[in-house]
Amino acid sequence: MADSDGTDRAPRRPAPARREEVVRDTARRDPSLAAARYRLDRENAADRHAEAQEERRAPTAAELRSIAKTQLDLAIERGDFDNLPLAGKPLPNLTSGTHDPDWWIKAKIEREGLSGVAPPALSLRTENERLDALLDTMTTEASVRATVADFNGRIIEARRQLTGGPPVVTPTRDPDVEVRRWQDRRAVRRAEAERAAAEIAAQQPPTRRERRRQARAAKASRAARRRRG
Repeated sequence: MADSDGTDRAPRRPAPARREEVVRDTARRDPSLAAARYRLDRENAADRHAEAQEERRAPTAAELRSIAKTQLDLAIERGDFDNLPLAGKPLPNLTSGTHDPDWWIKAKIEREGLSGVAPPALSLRTENERLDALLDTMTTEASVRATVADFNGRIIEARRQLTGGPPVVTPTRDPDVEVRRWQDRRAVRRAEAERAAAEIAAQQPPTRRERRRQARAAKASRAARRRRG
């Protein structure tokens, strides 16, 4: 092919068609190829959907048991269950004659020092069990009476509120009775402290002054026996 200036040039090649155009053109010329391609796409989509469903499927009970057993075996091999508290001992609050259905809530509150999260029925019951120890930390009768009055007031207020939850069965306390019990416990502690102090003093070796005093007493006793003799 010659240009206007008389020079020969190679014929121009057509621009390459895009892949999508080639596919559409081929599908128009061969319908069976388009049908095969459609079936292949459907199968691939079905496989991807099945894989996604398999990933989202919840494990069966048998699979969960197998997973749990495997984890337990690994924990035993690592020694995670060695030297656990209460190992080989009965669980507390489950072997006594009476069973408290709220024992685990009370134990959690006491173990973690939680406050303001339990219903009044449970918090007041726990406080009632610790009230004697709280009163024993007080040094005056007036503070004991004020604490008992505050405790009784909160019990009465909790009984009036209808907010649901277990009923409030914690009894109120008589201030006069609690003062007498506080005084009795205080006297017992004082006597025990005096007895312990006396035992400790008896175990201590005598001081130099005490040895001199004992020696003078022994000398005076010998002189008195000689005069009598």
